[in-house]
Amino acid sequence: MKEYKLGKKEIEAVSALPYGARYAYFIKKVADWKLIWTLESPDGFVLLGSRDGRERVPVWPHSEFARRLAVDKWSDAKATSIPLDAWLDLWTPGLTRDNRLVAVLPNTRLDATSIEAQKLAADIREELGRLI
Repeated sequence: MKEYKLGKKEIEAVSALPYGARYAYFIKKVADWKLIWTLESPDGFVLLGSRDGRERVPVWPHSEFARRLAVDKWSDAKATSIPLDAWLDLWTPGLTRDNRLVAVLPNTRLDATSIEAQKLAADIREELGRLI
């Protein structure tokens, strides 16, 4: 599936939104386009830490959001798409098994909504149900 167009102004506006609004934006775009984006380096997928010590997988609804964080220690990372079916069927159980959280739409300050993979999957499925 081809990616939708996303301008710099929209990226900046969405990145500045509060957590809840960014999360809602993510859910809507992922349900519409059926893709989730993350960063992958030669050593594997990028992980963020958390206050409670659990690793978080950062995800975005568009490659341009991910590319904005492919700098400094992640300068060798590339935006990688995950088909929504693979996210729901493979990634969600794997993240749950590995006790990892999902960092939804982190901005350049790494501020993000941290959520359990199962809750994220349920919210995406709920939005998909609205599209039918």
